[in-house]
Amino acid sequence: MAQHSGKKPDVTTAEATQLAAMVDYQKGAVVSRTLIDKKTGTLTLFSFAAGQGLSEHTAPFDAFVYILDGEADVTIAGTLYHLKTGDMVIMPANKPHALTAHTQFKMMLVMIRSQE
Repeated sequence: MAQHSGKKPDVTTAEATQLAAMVDYQKGAVVSRTLIDKKTGTLTLFSFAAGQGLSEHTAPFDAFVYILDGEADVTIAGTLYHLKTGDMVIMPANKPHALTAHTQFKMMLVMIRSQE
């Protein structure tokens, strides 16, 4: 089950920050922290305990996933991608996708809310 940190973003636009350090691992859980939430898009950090994941679903917008730490299996429209630290993938709008933590992992999700 996803857990939100409950904190308001405390990142300033003129401050260098280590993204992976901004969300902690929690045993048996998925943790998220939203850094930007605008009408035009969101930037959210996630940490997944090993074996945790998000079941198959769709979203009406394209999403960019960047692995900050660890390894994950990402399935997009039936194709499996094994991603590790430094890898990225774009999940196209309206295509079914799912994520599973191969090891514990952290990711940054950027969703652009545009249908053009």
